[in-house]
Amino acid sequence: MSKFFMNDRKNLINDVIEGAILTSPYKNLAKLDVDPAIRVVVRSDWDKKKVALISGGGSGHEPAHVGFVGKGMLTAAVCGDVFASPSVDAVLNAIVAVTGEAGCLLIVKNYTGDRLNFGLAAEKAKNLGFNVDLVMVSDDISLPDNKQPRGIAGTVLVHKIAGYAAEQGKSLKAVTAAAQKAIDATSSIGVAMASCSLPGDSSEDDEESRIPAGHVELGLGIHGEPGVSKLKTQNSEKVITTLVEKLQKQFKKSDKLALLINNLGGVSPLEMNQLTKELVHSALGKSIRYLIGPAALVSALDMKGFSLSAIALTDDIEKALLAQVEASGWQPLVKLEKLPTQKAKKITQKVKVKASVNAGVGKIIDTVTQTLSALEDELNKLDAKVGDGDTGSTFASGARDIQAQNKDKKLPLNDLSALFTVVGDRLATVMGGSSGVLMSIFFTAAGQKVVEGKPVADALLFGLERMKHYGGADLGDRTMIDALQPALEALGKKGDLKAAAKAAAKGAKDTASMKKANAGRSSYLSSNSLKGVKDPGAVAVEKVFEALAK
Repeated sequence: MSKFFMNDRKNLINDVIEGAILTSPYKNLAKLDVDPAIRVVVRSDWDKKKVALISGGGSGHEPAHVGFVGKGMLTAAVCGDVFASPSVDAVLNAIVAVTGEAGCLLIVKNYTGDRLNFGLAAEKAKNLGFNVDLVMVSDDISLPDNKQPRGIAGTVLVHKIAGYAAEQGKSLKAVTAAAQKAIDATSSIGVAMASCSLPGDSSEDDEESRIPAGHVELGLGIHGEPGVSKLKTQNSEKVITTLVEKLQKQFKKSDKLALLINNLGGVSPLEMNQLTKELVHSALGKSIRYLIGPAALVSALDMKGFSLSAIALTDDIEKALLAQVEASGWQPLVKLEKLPTQKAKKITQKVKVKASVNAGVGKIIDTVTQTLSALEDELNKLDAKVGDGDTGSTFASGARDIQAQNKDKKLPLNDLSALFTVVGDRLATVMGGSSGVLMSIFFTAAGQKVVEGKPVADALLFGLERMKHYGGADLGDRTMIDALQPALEALGKKGDLKAAAKAAAKGAKDTASMKKANAGRSSYLSSNSLKGVKDPGAVAVEKVFEALAK
């Protein structure tokens, strides 16, 4: 089954180019209007007085290379099909469109198709009288014995440094030399735990068999090519340590580095920031002067992996990398500094109260807590029909804690405001899930009103209003509120527990005929699943008031 949002596969790349141009914040891009099969994006503000820079290759590596077209970087990007080199004609048309007397430099990743097609286009352009040079990026160090190392994410650093030289009005020879200097100073290595999903490919993914669960593949290519080895770990620190050990061999201890952290497309921002932290604290950390990213700069569709590209800094390279550009895909350098922290006093709202005695209040607490503890199994069975089967255990855990506090004479029974506050504090700690927080809000808010001198029933109704406000449920939503609200309202009007118990019983009964739950896990169930079943929370309220009324 395809894992790709797409309309027409045949027109995919033209659609992608249109989207990229329309969303460019600098409004400085245009599509070369030559032939639908020739997909070239150019600077719309280019006047050919300076050396032109052209790069490109297969699509699927976005924002490369269209995202790096703009002032200070590329003049044009030539787009092939997904993971396929653009045609010779496409490259040649790009050269002709943007090259003036100053000449043109082609920046090519070291893949056979790109070398051949860009190379032949360069020779054809020379025959037409254009001054063209070409450099090949070969920053991948994962295959040390390979005579032709691949060009991967470090290519972007070459775009940036050559782009700066071109923007300064330097000659083609000088721009080419700057690009080659950047190539020689750059090393990259990547890792992935799964390859990518290709557009239109409905075949079953075989990556699970190639990369076993719990493993990553070192040196996985940006087109999904198999890597050099597999590591039996997905631990961020261990993976970073492995990559850093290989990168360190490419540089001198005295080198200061800019480090590009490249998302290959399928790694979450959370993971990328975790990896960045590991990198900063790695053996390479003291050598890093600047970070670039973490971000997708040269991706591989949705590949679940990342790469690191390090470049040794010289004054010229540093100046070039720091220069501002007008290219949407570039990430400005961030100088690596010590983690800033700010001292603050820890705030805690753990309630400290003085225990006191009130026999009547103590008896009410015993009645409520004993009732809820005894209902554990009954409420769990009821909740298993309409929820996740833990309502009884949740209420019982809170009840037993308060019951123990009461037995040990730790509660301020003669101070209802303090009592409500303590109960709210304990329930937030010992009750699981959202129920504990909701009940904590209920009692904490009620305690505030008791301080103001409000009657208990009014204070509890205020607590209920706050619980409804934050919880989002109301009467008719098939929750404990359907029993609790009418019970408290009856208690407030008549001051009679029997009337409150009667109202709670009716409210709980009504929940069995409600066709739709609008809060809690029951909201995910159909009306057929809810039919005839009382809400467990409402039943808990019903039984508590029933016990209090006896």
